[in-house]
Order: sequence, then C-alpha cells, then structure tokens
Amino acid sequence: MNQSIVIFRAILIAFCALGGYGVWYVYPDLGKVWLCMGIAVLIGCLLILVDMLLKGFSLRGLSALTFGLLAGIFAAHLISISPLFEGGDPQVIYISRVGVFVAVTYLGAIIALRGKDEFNLVIPYVRFDPQQVETPQAVLDDSALVDGRVAKLASARLLVDILFVPKFVVDELNELTHSAVEEERNRGKRGLATLSELRGLEHLEVRMHESELKPGQGREDKMLFIARSLKGRLLTASESLAIRAKQEGVAYVDMLGVAKALTQEVTVGQAVTVKLVKTGREDSQGVGYLEDGSMVVVNGAADLVGATVLLEVDSIIPTSGGRMVFGKMLGQQG
Repeated sequence: MNQSIVIFRAILIAFCALGGYGVWYVYPDLGKVWLCMGIAVLIGCLLILVDMLLKGFSLRGLSALTFGLLAGIFAAHLISISPLFEGGDPQVIYISRVGVFVAVTYLGAIIALRGKDEFNLVIPYVRFDPQQVETPQAVLDDSALVDGRVAKLASARLLVDILFVPKFVVDELNELTHSAVEEERNRGKRGLATLSELRGLEHLEVRMHESELKPGQGREDKMLFIARSLKGRLLTASESLAIRAKQEGVAYVDMLGVAKALTQEVTVGQAVTVKLVKTGREDSQGVGYLEDGSMVVVNGAADLVGATVLLEVDSIIPTSGGRMVFGKMLGQQG
C-alpha cells in the first residue's frame, strides 16, 4: 500500500478523535469523552472502509456516475412537476414523487455506468498538464505485449507516450498463465513480463484503462474504439488490427513493421562480424546472432564457439520469424 495513503488515513483518524473531543467539550452533556471520541473514530474508519471499497473505481466511472446522477435528478424533477402529479391525495402524491425520484435517479446512474466507455464522447476526456502541452498517448493490445519488443523501444526512449493497457487485456493474459496449453501459458507470462518491464521505466507512464469487453463485442472493435476515444495511437503486433486501423483512420504503430525497419541491412558478399554462441547442425558449423536476432550460420567455425569471427555472407533465407544468414569464415577477430 502507498505509504502516503497510510499516513493520510492516520491523520484522518487523529482528526476524527480530536473532533470527537471537541464535540464533547462543547456539549459535555453528551456523556463521557471516550464515547464521543470513539464514535468519531468509528466514523473515520467507516470512511476508510468506503475508500477501500471504491479502490477499483476509476475516475472515468466516477465522472459517468456523477453525470448519470445529475441527469437522473433533473429528469425526476421534470416528471414530478408535470401534470401527472396534480390533484389527488397529497400523501400519495408525495410517496409517488419520492418513488419516481429514486427510480429515475437510479436508472440514470446505472445507464451512465454501463456506458462509461462512451462517456468521453459526450463530455470529452480532459487531461490536466501544467504546461498545457499535449502528451502523446498510446493504447497497447495483447499482441504488442506478447511480442515484447515494445519494451525495448520504450527503453531506448523511442516511446514517451502515456501508455494505456485495457483491463480486459491484462485479465486475459492472467487467464492464459493458468492455461493447460504450454504455448498459451508462455504467451501470458511473456505479456505480463513485458507489462511489468514497461511499468519499471521511470520516463514512461503506464495506466490501466477501465474498459470491459462486452459479450459478443469484437476485440479489434474495442481496441479501435479505445484508441479513437483517447485520440491516441494504437500499438499492435497484429497484422489484421493494423490493417483495420489504417482503413478506419485510427493512428497506429505496427510493431512488426517497426522491427522490420530496424533490421540490420545485410547483403550477399558483405563482410559481417558476429560472436559464435553454439555449434550448428553440421559438425563444421558455428552459430551466432546479429543484433536484430537474425541467426547466422558460419561454415568452418565449429571450433571457434565463444569467439568473434569475420565472415562473408553467402546467402540469406527469409523465415517466418525473420531470416537466416549463411556465410563462410574469413578470420577470427581479436
């Protein structure tokens, strides 16, 4: 728990106790001083309990609830002063007005809460910045988190956005970690590890977007809606989602395209330096990796594992995960 919150709660309890003493001091007929102070402290504890119950209640939800309550109260007032309540038994009319007030106010609040994700379209989302400078915002989907390269881009300060991660994305990654399928478990763990790494970067702000995936609602539709409503970029490693974002005019960053753009240029006949880390399938081969993760197979270098060698590229084979580079050794470096 945040230490400042604990301190603030302790101060609240102290002020409640002091307030109870003050009430007893002004009205000594109320009884013993410890009773007044105890009741005041109990009230403070109830406030803290309400605070803890509202822990998961987002600012967006609170804004929507306030708007719904005000709209409900206004609608109830209009109904109560309508001709429907003219004439008749005053007591019945009073009870009816109270019933209408409670019912309409409740419905207004519930409707607003259910539509809290659309609330910022009614009242635009406002960000407070002391310098009145627009801070870039981006929305991360599960594919970008599982891919993991977004954390490397953020570490290199190529991302300085406020990153929003939808709550349903985090929930689904947590569910994957308990899957019976090993591949799904690994995806979930990798996605959560990327999220944890992003949260650990001091220059980056990661926020949870309190958004739920409704039954029958498409994941891509939801991601596009969130990015559009926040007027931010969508960071994704999903080719289909990137295509839809382009078609619908939503700003996006294709992580696969970024990775391809940052791939080290290697051509046939080029001399490349690489550190060998293991032997290849054939006895004479040594294997290393370029900085972008591309595998390099060097013929005649099996006995130089652990050393850095200079090779000439003979061929490049594209693969589903990138590419494989084959070459012949020219000499050992260092």
